[in-house]
Amino acid sequence: MGVKIHVKIENFMRILYRYAILDVITRTQRRRGMRILIVEDERALCDTLAKSLKQKGYEADVCYDGDSALDWLLAEKYDLILLDLNLPGRDGMELLKALRERDRETRVLILSARSRISDKVEGLDCGANDYLVKPFHLEELEARVRSLTRRSFVQHDAVLRCGELSFDTVKRTAQVRGEVVALTRKENGILEYLLLNQGRPVSQEELMEHVWDGSVNSFSNSIRVHISSLRKKLKAALGYDPILNRIGEGYLMGGREP
Repeated sequence: MGVKIHVKIENFMRILYRYAILDVITRTQRRRGMRILIVEDERALCDTLAKSLKQKGYEADVCYDGDSALDWLLAEKYDLILLDLNLPGRDGMELLKALRERDRETRVLILSARSRISDKVEGLDCGANDYLVKPFHLEELEARVRSLTRRSFVQHDAVLRCGELSFDTVKRTAQVRGEVVALTRKENGILEYLLLNQGRPVSQEELMEHVWDGSVNSFSNSIRVHISSLRKKLKAALGYDPILNRIGEGYLMGGREP
């Protein structure tokens, strides 16, 4: 009887030891994970997002106003910021501008109920990497977070590149072998979004959401006209079309030279 109890205690201690090791490994992995700052004045939403991201292995801090967020950003380094625009204290757009004055690398995903094209354009022009309109599905947010955090931006001058094609996200200019390619505002927006999402097809609906006026529907010929114009200009400058059209999937940046 005494032997059986001893064996059970020994097995129990082994299980506890394994759990302790797993806990150390988990905490170490989290310390090495991506750091995300959530700036959102709706506390319930903010806490829900933080909980979800932590379950996915991210480190997530929360702020409920713009002034506190600025203090966090001055003291800490983050890989991604989820930024609401309607904040008490310092407005989200002001916070974004202040961040970009000292940091052009940290990625920013704007979360806002402002759905007008002018708001989206202003956010992207001020340095945001993506813009998601509320209300949104948690699955879509998580997908965009994955997309933004897996990119390795080594362009310290905020220049996106694909072969001989480059796009300056600050000056809003495209160049091929040092020569400026004259693009319209919407063509710039399309090019930037495709460059940001190199490696995966981007659907017409996704382009419409991020670059286009929300009043334009997916059946509008306007979107296809602008994309076609952009492709013609890039082909004329490069000698080949760098944008592939995958039927049923979308547009993929990274066409190869013939």
